[in-house]
Amino acid sequence: MNTYKITLIAMLAALAVSGRIAMSHLPNIQPVTAIIIIAGFWLGPLAGVLMAGLVTFLSNVILGMGVWTLWQIVSWSVIGMIAGLLGKYWSSMPVWVLAIYGFVSGIFFGFMISITMYTAGQPFWGYYLAGLPMDINHAVANTVFIGLLSPVLGALFHRYQKRHAIT
Repeated sequence: MNTYKITLIAMLAALAVSGRIAMSHLPNIQPVTAIIIIAGFWLGPLAGVLMAGLVTFLSNVILGMGVWTLWQIVSWSVIGMIAGLLGKYWSSMPVWVLAIYGFVSGIFFGFMISITMYTAGQPFWGYYLAGLPMDINHAVANTVFIGLLSPVLGALFHRYQKRHAIT
């Protein structure tokens, strides 16, 4: 991993953290998952996992740490790693397919966080079903953010990929 790629990951993490904090007043609408997916897709599975750890830790320093922090890191790492594998093996994927993956990732993330509460002694189905509207907000927001950010960031990644060989 070269310095340019590390710098890109750090800048994307800063964008995701600032977006999460700026939108923290909205009900589960934030660009973190979408940025992790885009970064993983263009920069590889390792970048997706690094983004997940960085974004979760840095944003939770401000928004609050708890038992959910570890599960957020695990969930976003899996999402970023799968996006990286998709980018590695299907690099010409249309944006709408990536947006569908973002929608599914929002539902998956909510499911994983619900498992956290189950392990903490809460009833799983009641917690999961009560949080389903928030998970749908997250999934729809991922779809919108990927639709908005992927063409812009993708064009930048594509342009600089030739110059700096970031993959």
